[in-house]
Amino acid sequence: MKKLSKLNIIGYGAGDAANNLAFTTATMFLLVYYTDVAGISAAAAGTLLLAVRIFDAFADVLAGRMVDRSFSKRFGKFRPFIMFGSIPLLLLSVATFSVPQLGESGTLLYAYVTYAALGLAYSLVNIPYGSLAGAMTQDPGERAKLGSARMVGGLLVGSALGIFVAPLIKPGADLQATFTTITMVFVVIGAALYFFTVLTAKERVHRAVPNVSLKQSMETLKGNKPLLMLCISSFFFLSGYLALTSVQLYYLRDVLGRLDLYPVLSIIQLVVTFVLAGFMPKLVRSIGKKRVYIYSSLLTVIGGAIIFFTPASQVWIGFTGLVISLVGVLAVNIVVWALEADTVEYGEWKTGVRTEGITYALFSFTRKTGQAVGGALAAYALALGGYKSGGAQTAEAIFGIQLAAGAIPAVLTILAVLVMSKYNLTDAMHAEILTEIRARRTSEQGGAEGSAAASSEAATSRAAAKPLAPNSN
Repeated sequence: MKKLSKLNIIGYGAGDAANNLAFTTATMFLLVYYTDVAGISAAAAGTLLLAVRIFDAFADVLAGRMVDRSFSKRFGKFRPFIMFGSIPLLLLSVATFSVPQLGESGTLLYAYVTYAALGLAYSLVNIPYGSLAGAMTQDPGERAKLGSARMVGGLLVGSALGIFVAPLIKPGADLQATFTTITMVFVVIGAALYFFTVLTAKERVHRAVPNVSLKQSMETLKGNKPLLMLCISSFFFLSGYLALTSVQLYYLRDVLGRLDLYPVLSIIQLVVTFVLAGFMPKLVRSIGKKRVYIYSSLLTVIGGAIIFFTPASQVWIGFTGLVISLVGVLAVNIVVWALEADTVEYGEWKTGVRTEGITYALFSFTRKTGQAVGGALAAYALALGGYKSGGAQTAEAIFGIQLAAGAIPAVLTILAVLVMSKYNLTDAMHAEILTEIRARRTSEQGGAEGSAAASSEAATSRAAAKPLAPNSN
């Protein structure tokens, strides 16, 4: 299969940059926004995040079915969703960070509705976007490049937020005006990025069944053990990662007392991402995607342990733990998308039907539930410690933040590694599966061509046997 061009790869990465204008802004700042700006308690915010993100997970399954049932001859299965869903998604991000003061119940209701709507819109754009990678190429090295591009796109946005926005989240600042301005600017930037993706990231993988039935979707999932293992492992890993992401700002600001280190951390993340993106395809070819996933996860465990056990006075040790943990997260987030794309071929190999949409949706479902649990655990840990916005924190509150930033991610990531050790779809096995799928397609195409030729020959014979009709002229 023809290699992807640089424009194809950059265009795909631009899509995740656009996604993260909504997604990363929410994961980094929504809990802080709810507790410090909207005035919602940490416990109520935790329940909100849990409920809405579980709803989002089911929205992913709905989006996956819609993708598998849709097909456009001009734009394919995936790009129409990105074209028509991107603007509503970006506008809902503005609404989510514009909670009015309507009394305790009214404010909470508004927060639930807007965040749920944001999640639904995100599913209808992100599921087709994520599925698009599997339809662009089947080459493991090329898929690793797409995973790297996706990670770079997302981290460029995350780093920009950390460098320019996080330092503004301090007591006494007009945070509502800050978030309103930022999200409005993101509508313009995000729309441009999404349409760049639509124009450059095109489908090239043959699909025998354009519109997949529900029965066919379920058949491809039922016997897909590698997908099941990847989903469960990702659930644990994402639960830990979202716990850390949700309280990262609290940890730097309220535990280490160094909010000014947030931009430094973001710059480090950006540099590490580019380094990883450069050699990840080679590393995957050397030791395989599964080992990259496991070894990177263990780095996150080490970092989490350092964060939890380091006293608040040891700023640089705690910061080092944060860096180590995030390096592991970055590496896993690059390779995990290539692993997911491999499971699509496994399902096609087992059933003969290719279902990128529902496969990605199930994977995203477990990731979303992981995010729901992780964000909620982080908020509950803050509530357990008695976190109060706008002032110095007690020793109990500091312990709660360290619990959410260090211990919870470490324990959950260990569980992710244990599950991933059972993952059996090696790179060698995937290569054999691809060979069989291509042979099957060649055989099917040959059979179809033979049938067409036979039908044509029979029609010619029948025509020759008939008497000629009188000339009407």
